[in-house]
Amino acid sequence: MNQNHLTLLVLYYSRHGSTQKIAELIAQGIDSVAGCEARLRTVPTVSPNTEASMDAIPSQGAPYVELQDLKECAGLALGSPTRFGNMASAMKYFWDGTAADWLSGTLSGKPACVFTSTGSLHGGQESTLLSMMLPLLHHGMLLLGLPYTHPELMSTKSGGSPYGATHWSGLDGKLAMTEETRNLAIALGQRLAQTALKLNHTKLS
Repeated sequence: MNQNHLTLLVLYYSRHGSTQKIAELIAQGIDSVAGCEARLRTVPTVSPNTEASMDAIPSQGAPYVELQDLKECAGLALGSPTRFGNMASAMKYFWDGTAADWLSGTLSGKPACVFTSTGSLHGGQESTLLSMMLPLLHHGMLLLGLPYTHPELMSTKSGGSPYGATHWSGLDGKLAMTEETRNLAIALGQRLAQTALKLNHTKLS
């Protein structure tokens, strides 16, 4: 980690890889902004079996998030696949355990954005994005979306919304990500990083 760079946390849950792909594009957008770097993290799966446990380190993908990551980040991109128009239980479980950080204001005043993927085009993309915004609002974060200055929002047929980056992955999760989806995800990461820079410059002024 570069001590002179702002760290932007990209926190996601991905079962089949589609949400992870958006996370990586958002991280690419963050890393393209001078003075910022992305930190990719994920959350463990929640099991209905009370005896089940996960390895301390995931077998693939990003490491598991720790509460210290919330303290060290200058902003947050939060992503989850849709589960009946809502965020996945694994992501909800993580946020349910952040009461101490809520009370202490760890995330208060920091910028945030959200992203998701769905198996069907109208599978609850926007309601899932809104569900992820709720805990961030309670934490006092400053929510960012995608403005219509991005022309892809007017032409996309594969995902993308003013509420955040999205991807229609298909029932088998194998639909290729379109150029429009890619551009919007990268742009969201850039917007998050640029906003974090402006906010931190204001604090230092």
